[in-house]
Amino acid sequence: MYHPAVHNTTIAVEAEGLGKRYGDLWALRGLDLAVRRGSVLGLLGHNGAGKTTAIRILTTLALPTEGRAMVAGHDVVTHADSVRRRIGVAAQEATVDGLLTSHGNLVMVGRLHGLPAKAARSRAHELLERVDLTDAAGKLAKDLSGGMRRRLDLAATLMSEPSVIFLDEPTTGLDPRSRNDLWDMLRELVRDGTTIILTTQYLDEADRLADDIVVLDHGRSVAHGTPGDLKAQIGGDRIDITTASANDLKRVAGAAGMFATRPPAIDHDSGTVTIPVAADTRLIDVVRAVDDAGVDIVDVNRRQATLDDVFLTLTSTPAKVPA
Repeated sequence: MYHPAVHNTTIAVEAEGLGKRYGDLWALRGLDLAVRRGSVLGLLGHNGAGKTTAIRILTTLALPTEGRAMVAGHDVVTHADSVRRRIGVAAQEATVDGLLTSHGNLVMVGRLHGLPAKAARSRAHELLERVDLTDAAGKLAKDLSGGMRRRLDLAATLMSEPSVIFLDEPTTGLDPRSRNDLWDMLRELVRDGTTIILTTQYLDEADRLADDIVVLDHGRSVAHGTPGDLKAQIGGDRIDITTASANDLKRVAGAAGMFATRPPAIDHDSGTVTIPVAADTRLIDVVRAVDDAGVDIVDVNRRQATLDDVFLTLTSTPAKVPA
């Protein structure tokens, strides 16, 4: 768990014992955070694990049942207005107005934030250039591609120059090129000192962007650390064995089980058994054991643990609690 220190200027977001209850069900319980300025925190977890609940509390959209949280130096309950003036929020679905132009959307957002008309127009031009949408300034938002709308949504989030940005599944539905473009923009923001809280279902995204990760399960934090720390926590290498017949999967798991440091994982859809092994385990010994069991191996691959392995190891079937 994180252990928040007394607030100082190096900490952008902190929480202590944060919890939210809906009736008899706890959607979030005992969450501790200490997020450094100019860093990215990834919140991972199944649907219903508590990610959205945590974000709603930190962005002042929900009151905690227990605990406390500070964002940009202000309490999310007692100084909610101050928090809102210092944060930006981009929801999973782009929220730009489809009947306004790209430039018009940004000017409208700027005016809602209290910018004078001239300043709002200037800021809109600046941000359109930053997110590579200058050529689309006069296009209606509804006519933009999905990637362009996400970039416009990010630009709208940046209109008020927030010090902390909350991104909920920012690259859902984007093609690989658009995802990479958005990742580059987020890295640039972090280099400039912005703090980002990110929820994502793409674990490679968290691996590439996040400085620290919190894994939530059933409303509680079950692990935290850097991507490297979490991979090391669940052990070293993985051996993936693909069989010709799904009927052989259990036999593979049984035959190779003597080498496993944790229970093997069976993926019926791909016909693959994944075996966590110690660093000194020889691949040839595992293959021989499976071959001796009379199993026809289609493919075998040794690799390092990934965040997918971390996620599957540390989380269980999601509970039916509000998100």
